[in-house]
Amino acid sequence: MKKIILKTIKFAGFGILAIIVTLLITFLVLDEKIPSASPSADADQFARNIQEALNYQAYKRTDIISWTFRGKNSYQWNKSNQTVHAKIAKDSVFLNFSNPRKNKVLKKQSNSSDDEIIENAIANFNNDSFWVVAPFKLFDPGTKRSIITNEGGTKELLVTYTSGGTTPGDSYLWRVDENYIPISYKMWVSIIPIGGLEVTWSDWTTMNSGAQFAKTRKVLGVLEIPVSNLNVSTLK
Repeated sequence: MKKIILKTIKFAGFGILAIIVTLLITFLVLDEKIPSASPSADADQFARNIQEALNYQAYKRTDIISWTFRGKNSYQWNKSNQTVHAKIAKDSVFLNFSNPRKNKVLKKQSNSSDDEIIENAIANFNNDSFWVVAPFKLFDPGTKRSIITNEGGTKELLVTYTSGGTTPGDSYLWRVDENYIPISYKMWVSIIPIGGLEVTWSDWTTMNSGAQFAKTRKVLGVLEIPVSNLNVSTLK
């Protein structure tokens, strides 16, 4: 019996070691250093071209954006009055970004305090909404834009968020097609240890408001980031 236990421990140890080695190899293969470049007027124009290709003016006129992220967090975002009705797991929250004192928990099923639930809802909204509207946030306060020329000679747009949001300092390198429609971005973000992880953005669709939104996002072109029940509309 003792020998069986020792063999089991030995095999388990080899299994853990194999996982560690695999993760290390994955890190070494995929990890990239963030490219370096200076902000420029050309980069600003590049960013404007992206937003014009997606009909940024229609996005500005958009009032309501609703979606479900990863099948568990649901949002109804009223851009016009800067409010959000959010369902985060089992908690329902109302957020008012123009007057945070009006933030409140509508339905509570977790054991967390109201302040913790609200703080968690804000963090989730910041993350989950970025996966929906990132191309329209290229000129957010605190952003820096630079042009990077890749090995093939193609220009790409590096956007760094120096402030705001939940994780300031994150950077995204956008790759676009000949019409400036985004194809993918590589990201350098604090919550992911691998730098330069690529996410494709595809299935661009013109929504009711006239703005274009991507319906599909995949990490490394394989692992989908589920964004479902996407609805975009104007009230006027």
